[in-house]
Amino acid sequence: MARRGNRLAAESSPYLRQHQFNPVDWYPWGAEAFERARAENKPILLSIGYSSCHWCHVMERESFENESIARRMNELFVNIKVDREERPDIDRIYMNAVQLMTGRGGWPLTVFLTPDGKPFYGGTYFPPEDRYGLPAFPRVLEAVAHAFRERPEEAEGNGARVLEALRQLESPRPVAGVLDRGALLRAAERVARTYDAENGGIAGAPKFPNVPVLELFLRAWNAGGGDRYLAMACHTLRKMAAGGIRDHLGGGFHRYAVDNRWLVPHFEKMLYDQAQLARVYLDAFLASGDQTLSAVAREILDYAVREMRDPEGGFYSAQDADSEGEEGRFFLWSAEEVRAALGAADAALFCHCYGVSEHGNFEGKNILH
Repeated sequence: MARRGNRLAAESSPYLRQHQFNPVDWYPWGAEAFERARAENKPILLSIGYSSCHWCHVMERESFENESIARRMNELFVNIKVDREERPDIDRIYMNAVQLMTGRGGWPLTVFLTPDGKPFYGGTYFPPEDRYGLPAFPRVLEAVAHAFRERPEEAEGNGARVLEALRQLESPRPVAGVLDRGALLRAAERVARTYDAENGGIAGAPKFPNVPVLELFLRAWNAGGGDRYLAMACHTLRKMAAGGIRDHLGGGFHRYAVDNRWLVPHFEKMLYDQAQLARVYLDAFLASGDQTLSAVAREILDYAVREMRDPEGGFYSAQDADSEGEEGRFFLWSAEEVRAALGAADAALFCHCYGVSEHGNFEGKNILH
């Protein structure tokens, strides 16, 4: 027997429609959900994501499609789903709130609110059982609902403090003086202390293609800060271009790498990443004269026009990490597939150049690098 769709079935957002057959009693963002929360004095569980987000898909499969977990969500909370690409205004507010509370953020974003919308607890992805050093989602649900029920003044107080902090973020106090060349160079010097001299970028993992940092280095070089800033920017861009975070066949860059050497990406591709990366690769080429950086910029733009452009002229915001139910299905290759496509002689050269082996470097298959 087919499951009856929930309130998301008629929404225009493809992300919300992805969740229409969850056993969770989802509401879209709006007055109806908040009115019910106030009438029943229930906390709100706000879940924010987007249609191409891998970990959003994972949390849906593990928790939102789980009958037992969904039943607890429905009993204890009023549940709201938001598409961050449709409502970036809502996402910005509650992402800032979770970052203030936990020091980190990301998607899926999971935020618990008072019935009038004040965030009092939150996080990102929660697994269905204790895993990755994270508490199990069912345990989080029970603990948050118990705290709201037994210590409502604490939840209200936490929410009020977060709200005040958000107001301060939105209304920064002006600082006397002007921004000058010295401020630029001091900022670049502080960021440079975290630089990964071997792999480029900021040290550690995961590794994001942090374009503002690369632009800061280029500006510091241009302001007379020294050639090391140009060297750091170009080294990072070359390492990224050589790594698996770049799609060497289809073009463009994936969202980020989970390791510290740009090899294993999360496979979604975001339009805004392509836009920023094309510009910084071009800027680095103009500063350095390195033609390889120019070639990468052209490749990014060719990819965006070819694969992310809608026939009516606009651009799609993202390509999904998961295809046909598999993560990275169209970005992973076996040695046998390469031989079938190229023939034995060319395949041997290709596999040597792009690190393709019989055993693979990701779940038995190969990420080209």
